[in-house]
Amino acid sequence: MRRALASLAVLLVAAHAHGDAPRKAASAPTKKPGTVAHVGKPTPPKYTQYVKGWHAPAPNKTPPIDASGRPMLALLALNTGDRIELPALSERGGFAASQLDRAAFVMRESHSGNEHPIEPRLLDVVYALQTHFAAQEVRMVSGYRTPHHGASNHGRGRAMDLVIPGASDEDVAKFAREMGFVGVGVYPTSGFVHVDVRDRSYFWIDASGPGRRNRERGVLGDLAKKSDQRAASRGDKPTPAFAVAPDVDAALARGSIAPGAAGDDDDDDTD
Repeated sequence: MRRALASLAVLLVAAHAHGDAPRKAASAPTKKPGTVAHVGKPTPPKYTQYVKGWHAPAPNKTPPIDASGRPMLALLALNTGDRIELPALSERGGFAASQLDRAAFVMRESHSGNEHPIEPRLLDVVYALQTHFAAQEVRMVSGYRTPHHGASNHGRGRAMDLVIPGASDEDVAKFAREMGFVGVGVYPTSGFVHVDVRDRSYFWIDASGPGRRNRERGVLGDLAKKSDQRAASRGDKPTPAFAVAPDVDAALARGSIAPGAAGDDDDDDTD
């Protein structure tokens, strides 16, 4: 089942990242269990069933914990099948540089193998989602994507398209919107939630299916402002642009360089 889910995830990432016909993944089986929709075609029923599979918890599987009993971040990349468990430094997250390196590898672009340092706060947001819903793992549809027309949040290592098994996308998005200084997009047809970290919050819904032109619609602008205000009052800070460096340790040593804009992405949407 995991291999089939991975194949569908590869196709979905390619279609959403570039808005064209899905590419054939090198590791995909010759005969696929379903086809990804093109422009003007309905989403195949088999694809819908696979999306349901992404959201279904695995039987007899509990959330991982470390030696002290604290939940660990479990990240499963649907497009490669890679899975890691990362120990957090506190109840709010925080991960050692070596763990960020591991995350960067798992979040690599599957078809090219390209990696990018991961913005540490992104993992804190993802960790908060996992622990809030007591999920056994976070299932990643897409992490890093090589920019093609400019710099996107996916291209900066600041974004993830994900599924929280056992939780609805609507509930995941609702909780994520409360964090402040985040981008949250719901893709009800494609079946995932986009989350990123940025300097001011922005929320949207995109009902386009895989392989179709983006149809983003901004929502809840007032809530975005209030969430940022509450986050600032807690002492949280906007996420600046992440410094480019050969590896995560070097990137952290260099520090941030400038605030990132809220909508300066290379795709048609703001993910």
